[in-house]
Amino acid sequence: MAIDSGRRRPAWFRPALIRFAAGLPVIAALLFASPDMVHAQGRANAPESFADLAQKLLPAVVNISTTQNIPERRGAGPRPGPEMPQFPPGSPFEEFFRDFFDRQGREQNAPPRRATSLGSGFVIDAEGLVVTNNHVIQDADEINVILQDDTNLKAELVGRDPKTDLALLRVKTDRKLTAVTFGDSDGMRVGDWVLAIGNPFGLGGTVTAGIISARARDINAGPYDDFLQTDASINRGNSGGPMFNMRGEVIGINTAIFSPSGGSVGIGFAIPSTLARSVVAQLKEYGRTRRGWLGVRIQGVTPEIAESLGLRSATGALVASVTPNGPAAEAGIQAGDVILTFDGKEVNEMRRLPRVVAETGVEERVPVKLWRRGQEQTVQVKVGELEAAEESGMLAAIPDEPAPAAPESVEALGLKLTGITPELRQQFDLNEQLRGVLVTEVAGNSSAAEKDLRPGDVIVEVGQEEVSTPQDVAAKVKAAKDANRKTVLLLIDRRGDLRFVALNVT
Repeated sequence: MAIDSGRRRPAWFRPALIRFAAGLPVIAALLFASPDMVHAQGRANAPESFADLAQKLLPAVVNISTTQNIPERRGAGPRPGPEMPQFPPGSPFEEFFRDFFDRQGREQNAPPRRATSLGSGFVIDAEGLVVTNNHVIQDADEINVILQDDTNLKAELVGRDPKTDLALLRVKTDRKLTAVTFGDSDGMRVGDWVLAIGNPFGLGGTVTAGIISARARDINAGPYDDFLQTDASINRGNSGGPMFNMRGEVIGINTAIFSPSGGSVGIGFAIPSTLARSVVAQLKEYGRTRRGWLGVRIQGVTPEIAESLGLRSATGALVASVTPNGPAAEAGIQAGDVILTFDGKEVNEMRRLPRVVAETGVEERVPVKLWRRGQEQTVQVKVGELEAAEESGMLAAIPDEPAPAAPESVEALGLKLTGITPELRQQFDLNEQLRGVLVTEVAGNSSAAEKDLRPGDVIVEVGQEEVSTPQDVAAKVKAAKDANRKTVLLLIDRRGDLRFVALNVT
């Protein structure tokens, strides 16, 4: 190949030649490598084919078809409509409008229509247990499971869990079904190969492959979000289908996609098997979930909060409030404690605690390591049942507060504060049992404004100690400054929602 040395080269030309030249040894090595060497490298980095694995797994993956009867007109009786206009007798308009309103009346009394939807699922027991998503079968009047050979079986609902979007079905058949088992999703790493099988757009038995793109995704789908993200193609109808590792174990249940158009753009989410396994086991045994319950409201630990509490790093779950007579209260856990470990499991971020507690057996006694007033402490907690607490109304309980103080005003931290009077309680719609110091004004350029404090917020604690007057707040801010702290920790009540806020005092 001739090179015209007289022509001016673009700026990128030389680097490209250098990169090409640098790659020559690699190209040469591949050209002269033996076929066995090339195949060995292929096996090390990626499977040569997914065919054997797919053939083995396809019989265990099913299509889910649901039917729902939807009344044509909702509500009791015919839907009211406009009255027929009045026309002179014999007017052609009278006949026209009479025909029109007669048709409307017939449509209002039309029979219910049947809406159908499609999804995916997989068999976990040869006797006929099938796992799918709750949203696939929600509100269904009839559920059918369609096997790979097109056998159509009616399914009954064993149990479902909206919080994790899981459901367990049972089908009856004379033959043994091909079943698959759950694997360890915690052992999956970003970059590991996965295989997804499902019923996208009604095209049953569709196999797609990809990798784990990310772990522990929170997509605001529920309180236990911990999704696996994948670039394996997932579309409408894949919901409830399995995601496999290369050993043929279910490590995820395909649940959601991120897509502006409704089709796959390479971002799909799956419920991890470590979460699904315990939920499915409870649905199988009880027909419902029995989650562990601690009885606390929590929030994240920011670097500012960590500094104000003397923590070395922003880790753990900060207890904002404790449910009276709940497991945490009986164990002596207090608002302002930071939960560092639960049953020996690290709580490296706030949202991990609900999942760890939920997976703990009801009535079990477990150790909980806390950070309280600059020291680590360990308490023993007897885990309660979340569902029982919800049914009894314990989750709505409000803790008692100290008695109110006379109203006075003081400016501190960019806040104007006052005691709570009956008039202010009515003005800001404060609960009768709420005690603390009321925020009436927030300076626009203050740290409090940056942390979204607003008039009507009530300061319940400062530095993890209760306050009842503006002077209490000012004294504790001064004490923090004297101790050379950069921040002071406030417990804020906003219409019953408790949270900690760290404000700068420098």
